[in-house]
Parts: sequence; C-alpha cells; structure tokens
Amino acid sequence: MQKKSLGLIVLTLMLVFSNDAFCQNPIIRTMFSADPSARIFGNKVYLYPSHDIVATETKGRKGWFCMEDYHVYSSENLTDWKDEGMIVTQNKVPWVMPDSYSMWAPDCIERNGKYYFYFPTAPKDTIVYGRGFRIGVAVADHPAGPFVPQPLPIQNVRGIDPNVFIDKDGQAYLYWSAGNIYGAKLKENMLELDSDVDTLGVLPTKGLKEGPYMFERKGIYYLTYPHVENKIERLEYATGSHPLGPFAFAGVIMDESPTGCWTNHHSILPFNNQWYLFYHHNDYSPAFDKARSVRIDSLFFNEDGSIKKVTPTLRGVGTTDASQKIQIDRYNQLSDQGSSIESIDTLDRFKGWKTILSSKAAWVQYNSVDFGKKPRKKIIVNSMSASGGTLEVHTQGINGPLIAEVKINPGKSWAITESRLLQSSPGIQHLFITLKDNRSVDIDWISFE
Repeated sequence: MQKKSLGLIVLTLMLVFSNDAFCQNPIIRTMFSADPSARIFGNKVYLYPSHDIVATETKGRKGWFCMEDYHVYSSENLTDWKDEGMIVTQNKVPWVMPDSYSMWAPDCIERNGKYYFYFPTAPKDTIVYGRGFRIGVAVADHPAGPFVPQPLPIQNVRGIDPNVFIDKDGQAYLYWSAGNIYGAKLKENMLELDSDVDTLGVLPTKGLKEGPYMFERKGIYYLTYPHVENKIERLEYATGSHPLGPFAFAGVIMDESPTGCWTNHHSILPFNNQWYLFYHHNDYSPAFDKARSVRIDSLFFNEDGSIKKVTPTLRGVGTTDASQKIQIDRYNQLSDQGSSIESIDTLDRFKGWKTILSSKAAWVQYNSVDFGKKPRKKIIVNSMSASGGTLEVHTQGINGPLIAEVKINPGKSWAITESRLLQSSPGIQHLFITLKDNRSVDIDWISFE
C-alpha cells in the first residue's frame, strides 16, 4: 500500500472516531438536552441540563415531556464538552414517584465546598405533599458528583424550575415557578427556607411564566424568565435593586422560535470576559418540540445595563480549530439561491446535517476558523456528488483570496477528497465555500492539515 493511501486511511479513522464536540449549535450531540443551567466551578464551566427522552406506551406520557435522569457536562473553553455522566435518576430518590418521568429543569450551586443540585419532580406521597411538583436537593463534594439525594424535598416549596442565587453578602435565595415566579431566602445549609415566600413582580400577568434565572451585574439584579406573550415562549427579563425585588419589566432577551418550538429555558453567565446565553431549541427533533437540545450564543449589554436582544445562531460561539472537522452546515450565512441544509439521516438526526450547494456560485460562509501559526498544506473534504463538481474555498469574502480548489469525483456515497492548498494564512480566518460549476455537491465537513 502506498504511504499516501495509508496516511489518508489513518486520517479518516481519526476524524470518524473523534468524540470532540465543537463550538457549534447545538453543543450536546449524543442525546437530547434542555433547560441548561451553566455554572463556573474552578476553571471549568459545568452544564446541568434536563435530559429529554421520547415517551413510549410504557415510558412516560406519549406526546409530552419525558425525563428520567440528569447528566452533567464540563468544558474549559465552551468548545469541547465532556459528558461527566448521570448524576441523579428518578427511581433512586426516596420521595419521588417511581417511573414518573418528570425530572424537569434543574440548577446547581456551590457553597462551603459542597455542591447542591436542585431538581423538580412529582412526589409519590400526594397525601403528605399534595398534587403537583416539589423541589428536591442532592449534595456532592464535586461538581460532577457523586450526588446524594436528600430524603425529603424542600418544605413549603411547590413548583418547578428551581434557581439558586448567592448574593455578594453571602445570602442565598431560591427561585421557582408555579403560575407565578416565587422567591425566598435559603438557610446556610441550603436545604431549608429562611423567610416567607414572595411572589415576585411587577411581571407580565397574562401568559405562562416559568424558568426563573437570577444574576447580578454592576448592582443591577436581573430576573430572567421564559414567558408566553403570544403562543410560544420568548425569553424576557426584569430588573431591580434587591434579589427579591420589586422588579420592573425591562425587555426581551430572545424572541419566539421562528420554527415554533414551544419552550425555551436558559441561564446566563460571564466567562473569560464575555457573557453567554445558554438556551435550548429542537434542532434534532424538528417535528416534535418536546425533544430539545442545548445551544450557546454570546450576550451583550448596553451602557445603561439593558440587555441587547440575542439572535440565535447555528454557528454558536468561539473559534474552530482548522485541523478539526468543520461542520459548515452550522453556517454564518448562506447564499440566497442554490444552497440549503438538510439532515444526513432523517431516521437518526444525531448524525448531523449536510450542506447542499446545487447551482453555480452557490456559497456558504463559516466564520472564525483558527489556522494557528504554521502554514497548512492541504484541505480534506467529506462529500458526496452524483455528478461530481468543483468547490472553491476563499477567505475574507466571496471574492477574497482563493486558498483551495477541490475537485469532487462522481459517486453515490460519502468520500474523502484531499487537495493541496494554494496558499495558507495564519490566524483566524472566515471561510467561504463556493460551487464553481453548475452541478450539485453535498458536503458533510471540511478540515485542514
């Protein structure tokens, strides 16, 4: 076997079996995930989402939300996410109704070296706890667990979507929702309320409100929440001068989903001098909005402290290493004609998407690719084209420097094509991939070596 062929086989295997997740939306690509609570512990961001599964005749309620456990994910750069494993499951919590599949939106926070994981679900003893959801706590010595559930839920709290905030003076607060949004002080042990329950206002009185998330910036307390203003949820916020308000409605963080996903649920935090919005959408389940996936986009403030509205993106945040698989279907922009995105396999949408360029001069733009300091020598393209075709890769713009021309051979299955780079510039580049001829090419990913 020739050395070049052997090298191509090794490279292909490395790329196919890589488990890295890159900074494109959605960020969790092996299972459904929703309701993301992001926290910074040490030098990492830990993500505590709920875990959607699709209900069946014997598991949950068909056509509705179905969740049985929680996983935690960690990242040092918001780019590469590691699944730290399952931390709490419904049938190992003493007070939870068995097989209720209602482990909804959680939160986690650290205090005095302990990590407190808050979760809502249905109790098995409705005589003691009444109907509806209660909120429990599991405690660990490490942000990834193991977490030990407390034997009883928090007293005098009935609702969903717990959120915990510790103010600068050390006082902890618990927030939750049940028609309205509520808040109360927590004792030092983080397991009991230390005040009466407040109904937080002034918030919209019409339409569902849930999913509170509190943060403070420059003396302003931001109470953020999903709200159904029309037919589906959008993300809104109110501001105040105290963790329990009073709050005044201040604006919209993210508009309703253009594809009709009924829910949204979020968290907001600063990391490495940039603020981020974590939220969810039904990317992997476009026909069923009870199976959702976590996304990230950057968030910015105006000088007066108001939040600039966030437009959701497929590209996500951060840079992509040029040597990794660059999923150009998570694009920044597509040409108006001759370009589209489709699932690779509609029976298994976790296989991801493909970019289709189907007419001459059709293009896709993918920003912020880090080529490093050393020149790259070749481009690798995983593609498929019944007719064959030629791709051009430019930087800086559609008519910018041409760095590669890749001839795709005709075929009916995915194939790796290598081509020498015409030139290579170091640093971060924006890529523009265009179709040179009037044919059609499906592209899974590209990479540079």
